[in-house]
Amino acid sequence: MRQPRVNYYVTVLIITDMITLVPQWAHQYTEFWESIRRRNLWFIQLRYGAFVMLSGLILFSYLLLDVQYTNTQVIACFLISISIFTYNFILQYVRRYLKCEPGTFNPLYFSLLQITLDIIALFLLLHFTGGIESPLYMLFVFHMIIGGLILPGTVVYSLAAVVFAVFCAMTLMEYFGVIPHHHITGLVEFELSHSRYYIGLITVTFGFTIFISAYVANRIARRLYDRERALLESLEKINAAEKEKQKYIMGIVHELKTPLSAVSSYLDLVLQKFLGPINKNVEAKLIRAKYRTDEGLDMINDVLNVSKLKLYDRFDVEEVNLEELVCSIINRRKVTAESQLISLLLEDKRTDKKNVKGDKFLLNIAISNLVGNAIKYGIENGKVIVTLMNDSSNQIIKVCDDGIGIPAKDQEKVFDEFYRSSNAKKISADGSGLGLPAVKQIIERHKGTVQVESPSSMGNKNNPGSCFTVILPCKIN
Repeated sequence: MRQPRVNYYVTVLIITDMITLVPQWAHQYTEFWESIRRRNLWFIQLRYGAFVMLSGLILFSYLLLDVQYTNTQVIACFLISISIFTYNFILQYVRRYLKCEPGTFNPLYFSLLQITLDIIALFLLLHFTGGIESPLYMLFVFHMIIGGLILPGTVVYSLAAVVFAVFCAMTLMEYFGVIPHHHITGLVEFELSHSRYYIGLITVTFGFTIFISAYVANRIARRLYDRERALLESLEKINAAEKEKQKYIMGIVHELKTPLSAVSSYLDLVLQKFLGPINKNVEAKLIRAKYRTDEGLDMINDVLNVSKLKLYDRFDVEEVNLEELVCSIINRRKVTAESQLISLLLEDKRTDKKNVKGDKFLLNIAISNLVGNAIKYGIENGKVIVTLMNDSSNQIIKVCDDGIGIPAKDQEKVFDEFYRSSNAKKISADGSGLGLPAVKQIIERHKGTVQVESPSSMGNKNNPGSCFTVILPCKIN
């Protein structure tokens, strides 16, 4: 009793796998679904052309080739053409609401539905335009090719078998007079629907052609899908290796951060004279050491932030109050700015103080990086002004300074990883070149943009300054 039950479950699993149509490897493969959606749209657009061509062909053959149609044939062809146009319009509308999910009515089912409807329409047209005498039977080959490129092999071959069986049945029924034969006068000189040799030749040729077409198209599609699957697996392995590398980098860099933080803390104790007075010359050297230590910590933080961005795909969406976020960043950066005799100001010019939706942690990294750079490359007694603005659908953050600026030749490259502008290298030899690329990546994750302008409105001839503009949509679509 156990063996039949096992066979039953195996059969059910095979049938279920056939019905789902979706390859297991493609369940989460976005590119696979996008390719199917594009082919479905192409199929719909092509059907409009077929409707125009069919209507034009009937009119052309009637007016110029002296082909005679009966009233039944004219009415039938007209109704079938209108039906094709109508269901194609409905399919185009429905297509927009399809979800690319294996357990739902997805684009693959939609492809099968399109092909099935076309095959039914083609059989009706074939019947009313002469049956086996009509050249329209070759259009089935076209559908087998499309089906072979989209659908699994078992489905395509089953479809080809059904088409061949119905074609043979319709031909035999016309031959034996079970259903009427609609001969088109002027298309062929003699009625061929009762010629056994002609029927046999066309039937064999038709069957061979549709099966070979389905097989070749499906084999080509299968090889392409296999390569895509192999590529997907390779990308997954590369991503896994990249994550391991980022974890290793984060571990090493974090270990480097600990002694540097300790050095910075000890320097603060000495400079704040908790350990007693210090010589002015020594103090100047210690201030310089503190500055370089903080630069090293900033570089480490840049590397850690970039590694976190690459390692974690997590993206939390919440309501973010930009004023609160920017104020907290300014409060943290104020001490550094004052130590370099730079005034750090906030101007809120918004007429509509909407919150933005996004990841507060990531936005904090991006804006803090821009403010930190403005201070780092500022000048003594200079200014850094953070301005909040808005338009109809976006919140805008501008970070402007009157510092060294960015040469025109470097402005297009400052968002490239590891790139530093030529004048920045002269001011400070240290710098990771990872801060601005991280800013761009974060802002683009929020469907926003970041732009650079130099000289800024605050600059002058000697110190042109720079201005970074972040545009964030209030809603992430």
